Amino acid sequence: MTEQTSALLMNRNELTEFLAVVYPQFAGQITEVTLEHSWLRQPIDISHLRPGGTVSGPTMMALADVALYVAILSRIGPEALTVTTDFTCHFLNKPVANAALLAKATLLKLGKRLVIGEVELYSEGQDMPVAHVVGTYSVPPRRG
Repeated sequence: MTEQTSALLMNRNELTEFLAVVYPQFAGQITEVTLEHSWLRQPIDISHLRPGGTVSGPTMMALADVALYVAILSRIGPEALTVTTDFTCHFLNKPVANAALLAKATLLKLGKRLVIGEVELYSEGQDMPVAHVVGTYSVPPRRG
């Protein structure tokens, strides 16, 4: 990547197909991809819950990580080795145990080698976020 791109290089369908190959364990869906953000949806079932009837932290963090990955790849193209280098998650409110989890990822800085983004997580049907994440990702150098 030589410059920050102001166009989508991968759309929702292309990203969905790419994730099926490089991240087949992801069970959620990409619901929207624009220049401003990406939205993902993770259905929640008993395997995602922890004692006390709340969605587990690892479930929320995994969705946030994939949401940022999708937002980044939409702008740089299919670069599977783009990796998380820093990840901070603040849990804000108890997620609803019987509602899907939604993630809205926004890129804050799209550089040549580092990308910084944030994610707001919501329980479907709720207005208040359940978590806020900031992550930094390393993009491998492009071969010219």
